[in-house]
Amino acid sequence: MNKYRIKWNPSFCLWLKEGFSAKTTLAVVHTHYFLLGMVFFLLLVLLEKSFSFTGPKTGRVLDVYHIGLNLTVVMFVVRGIVQVLGTALSAGMDAAISGIAGIGHILLGISMVLLLMQIRRSVAGKDELK
Repeated sequence: MNKYRIKWNPSFCLWLKEGFSAKTTLAVVHTHYFLLGMVFFLLLVLLEKSFSFTGPKTGRVLDVYHIGLNLTVVMFVVRGIVQVLGTALSAGMDAAISGIAGIGHILLGISMVLLLMQIRRSVAGKDELK
């Protein structure tokens, strides 16, 4: 009998060991992707409607944001699958997963700061017009 089976998890569909019930990073993938991938952009739409902050560089900044978000989420999934399967990782492989996730977080952070700077410039420009 196969010791793995596909089981529906409310936040993620994944391979689980029979009877697996421990907490892994897979439990937070859906929440992170939902908040950073949808709610963040809904807030940006509201800010754009209020302050018209977009410019010629906004598309590139959002591309960096998407790359960072997807890189981070992929590493969340990789880390979670390793946790579920109970795979023993070498120190180098463990550091590589953390490092790639860290690069994703850095890209997210840089793009958020750049977007906030664009918004601040736009708000300051509107204040000068009053």
